[in-house]
Amino acid sequence: MQVQPYLFFNGQCAQALAFYQQLLGARLNFKQTFGESPMAADLPAESHGLIMHANFSVGDSQIMASDGMPGQTCPEMQGCALTIGLNNLAKGEQLFNALAEGGKICMPFEKTFWARGFGNVTDRFGVNWMINVE
Repeated sequence: MQVQPYLFFNGQCAQALAFYQQLLGARLNFKQTFGESPMAADLPAESHGLIMHANFSVGDSQIMASDGMPGQTCPEMQGCALTIGLNNLAKGEQLFNALAEGGKICMPFEKTFWARGFGNVTDRFGVNWMINVE
Protein backbone atom coordinates (compact mmCIF):
# COMPACT_ATOMS: atom_id res chain seq x y z
CA MET A 1 0.00 0.00 0.00
CA GLN A 2 1.15 3.54 -0.75
CA VAL A 3 -0.29 6.87 0.31
CA GLN A 4 0.23 9.54 -2.34
CA PRO A 5 -0.76 13.18 -1.99
CA TYR A 6 -2.98 14.70 -4.68
CA LEU A 7 -2.52 18.46 -5.02
CA PHE A 8 -5.00 20.82 -6.68
CA PHE A 9 -3.64 24.06 -8.11
CA ASN A 10 -6.76 25.84 -9.36
CA GLY A 11 -5.36 26.82 -12.75
CA GLN A 12 -1.67 27.02 -11.79
CA CYS A 13 -0.68 23.36 -12.11
CA ALA A 14 1.68 23.82 -15.08
CA GLN A 15 3.49 26.65 -13.27
CA ALA A 16 3.73 24.59 -10.07
CA LEU A 17 5.11 21.57 -11.93
CA ALA A 18 7.75 23.71 -13.65
CA PHE A 19 8.70 25.28 -10.29
CA TYR A 20 9.06 21.88 -8.57
CA GLN A 21 11.02 20.48 -11.52
CA GLN A 22 13.47 23.36 -11.33
CA LEU A 23 13.71 23.59 -7.54
CA LEU A 24 13.33 19.99 -6.37
CA GLY A 25 14.47 18.12 -9.46
CA ALA A 26 10.95 16.68 -9.78
CA ARG A 27 10.49 14.21 -12.63
CA LEU A 28 7.26 14.46 -14.61
CA ASN A 29 5.94 10.92 -15.10
CA PHE A 30 2.60 11.72 -16.72
CA LYS A 31 0.57 14.78 -17.71
CA GLN A 32 -2.77 15.05 -19.52
CA THR A 33 -4.74 18.20 -20.17
CA PHE A 34 -8.52 18.35 -20.29
CA GLY A 35 -8.19 19.02 -24.04
CA GLU A 36 -6.30 15.75 -24.49
CA SER A 37 -8.91 13.75 -22.57
CA PRO A 38 -12.06 12.04 -23.84
CA MET A 39 -13.98 14.72 -21.89
CA ALA A 40 -12.74 17.56 -24.15
CA ALA A 41 -15.90 17.78 -26.28
CA ASP A 42 -18.02 18.34 -23.16
CA LEU A 43 -15.84 21.08 -21.65
CA PRO A 44 -15.43 24.78 -22.49
CA ALA A 45 -12.54 25.46 -24.88
CA GLU A 46 -10.82 27.71 -22.32
CA SER A 47 -10.34 24.69 -20.03
CA HIS A 48 -8.60 22.52 -22.65
CA GLY A 49 -5.10 23.71 -21.68
CA LEU A 50 -5.65 23.02 -17.97
CA ILE A 51 -4.05 19.93 -16.48
CA MET A 52 -6.57 17.19 -15.74
CA HIS A 53 -4.02 14.85 -14.15
CA ALA A 54 -0.29 14.78 -13.62
CA ASN A 55 2.04 12.49 -11.73
CA PHE A 56 5.51 13.59 -10.71
CA SER A 57 8.27 12.17 -8.53
CA VAL A 58 10.47 13.90 -6.00
CA GLY A 59 13.15 11.43 -4.95
CA ASP A 60 11.32 8.16 -4.30
CA SER A 61 7.98 9.86 -3.59
CA GLN A 62 5.18 10.19 -6.12
CA ILE A 63 2.81 13.16 -6.03
CA MET A 64 -0.28 13.63 -8.17
CA ALA A 65 -1.56 17.02 -9.28
CA SER A 66 -4.36 18.74 -11.19
CA ASP A 67 -5.84 22.13 -11.95
CA GLY A 68 -9.13 20.70 -10.71
CA MET A 69 -12.33 20.07 -12.60
CA PRO A 70 -13.41 23.11 -14.67
CA GLY A 71 -16.34 24.90 -13.07
CA GLN A 72 -15.79 23.31 -9.67
CA THR A 73 -14.03 24.76 -6.66
CA CYS A 74 -10.78 23.01 -5.78
CA PRO A 75 -10.31 21.81 -2.22
CA GLU A 76 -8.02 24.12 -0.26
CA MET A 77 -4.75 22.73 1.00
CA GLN A 78 -5.25 22.85 4.75
CA GLY A 79 -4.32 20.62 7.63
CA CYS A 80 -1.39 18.87 5.95
CA ALA A 81 2.16 19.46 4.77
CA LEU A 82 4.61 17.78 2.45
CA THR A 83 7.82 17.07 4.35
CA ILE A 84 11.28 16.92 2.84
CA GLY A 85 13.87 15.15 4.96
CA LEU A 86 17.53 15.85 4.28
CA ASN A 87 20.89 15.45 5.97
CA ASN A 88 22.52 18.52 4.35
CA LEU A 89 21.89 21.71 6.32
CA ALA A 90 22.88 24.11 3.53
CA LYS A 91 20.65 22.30 1.00
CA GLY A 92 17.74 22.34 3.47
CA GLU A 93 18.04 26.08 4.01
CA GLN A 94 18.36 26.69 0.26
CA LEU A 95 15.18 24.68 -0.45
CA PHE A 96 13.32 26.45 2.35
CA ASN A 97 14.29 29.90 1.07
CA ALA A 98 13.34 29.03 -2.53
CA LEU A 99 9.94 27.66 -1.42
CA ALA A 100 9.38 30.77 0.70
CA GLU A 101 9.92 33.12 -2.26
CA GLY A 102 6.46 34.49 -3.05
CA GLY A 103 4.98 32.36 -0.27
CA LYS A 104 4.54 32.64 3.49
CA ILE A 105 6.92 31.52 6.23
CA CYS A 106 5.02 29.75 9.00
CA MET A 107 8.10 28.84 11.07
CA PRO A 108 11.55 30.18 10.16
CA PHE A 109 14.26 27.70 9.23
CA GLU A 110 16.38 27.23 12.34
CA LYS A 111 17.89 24.71 14.75
CA THR A 112 15.35 22.94 16.94
CA PHE A 113 15.58 20.37 19.71
CA TRP A 114 14.73 17.61 17.19
CA ALA A 115 16.64 18.75 14.10
CA ARG A 116 19.76 20.60 13.01
CA GLY A 117 17.43 22.66 10.84
CA PHE A 118 13.66 22.83 10.48
CA GLY A 119 11.26 25.26 8.84
CA ASN A 120 7.65 25.36 7.73
CA VAL A 121 6.57 27.39 4.70
CA THR A 122 3.57 27.73 2.42
CA ASP A 123 4.81 28.20 -1.14
CA ARG A 124 3.40 30.57 -3.77
CA PHE A 125 0.95 27.86 -4.88
CA GLY A 126 -0.53 27.30 -1.42
CA VAL A 127 1.30 24.03 -0.69
CA ASN A 128 2.52 23.71 2.90
CA TRP A 129 6.07 22.32 3.19
CA MET A 130 8.17 21.24 6.15
CA ILE A 131 11.92 21.03 5.63
CA ASN A 132 13.61 18.84 8.24
CA VAL A 133 17.41 18.38 8.37
CA GLU A 134 18.65 15.76 10.81
